[in-house]
Amino acid sequence: MWSGPRNLSTTMMRSFGARPDTAVMDEPFYAAYLKITGLNHPMTDEILRVHEADPVKVGVQLTGPVPGGKPVFYQKHMVHHMVPEIPMDWARGIERHVLLVRHPARVIASYAVKMETLSLEAIGVPQSAALHDWLTDQLGAPPPVVDADRILADPEGVLTRLCEAIGLAFDPAMLSWPSGPRAEDGAWAPHWYDALWKSTGFGAAPGALPVHSGEAAAIEKEALAVYERLLQFHV
Repeated sequence: MWSGPRNLSTTMMRSFGARPDTAVMDEPFYAAYLKITGLNHPMTDEILRVHEADPVKVGVQLTGPVPGGKPVFYQKHMVHHMVPEIPMDWARGIERHVLLVRHPARVIASYAVKMETLSLEAIGVPQSAALHDWLTDQLGAPPPVVDADRILADPEGVLTRLCEAIGLAFDPAMLSWPSGPRAEDGAWAPHWYDALWKSTGFGAAPGALPVHSGEAAAIEKEALAVYERLLQFHV
């Protein structure tokens, strides 16, 4: 599952992690991304201490035995982590790829709460477009896309169609989970997952779109064109 930040990506990880047949992995390339770029994100030192920062070794983990011997391996990937120095050959060994998108007005509003610097690249817009094109070329067909707002409006309906698209049977267990942290949560969870740790399901359908001005509005306008193009492939 490929996503930009603030796209309901961790909630989707919880949903699939609630399946008894599924192992999950949380942003496996985050440490490698921080080490390569030298960026200082919240909890950088802890992330580098706890997680594997060699992207080649991470790729081996992602295509090797599934943790716990489970039949399904759900990997939560962030598109902006895949800088040029991180090889993508491992991705050819993954059977299914899905892109998770969200209206940029909501992404921008959520991202600004956690981070000070905003750009198209920071919220993964050009990376999502390029990745979808690359996967289409690799797979011979466009990978399916799911939209965060549509999931919130109809979790069972969208998840049922998504499962069908990737060859899984829908499991009602995907609709709810116990609150609190999980062993699979990344070391960054205390900074980012406060709302998630309180959740027991997908929550309410989204309300009106946030209204932005200035630089945020300009970024939203550019991002909207990519978002609408990717929505053509929604399940």
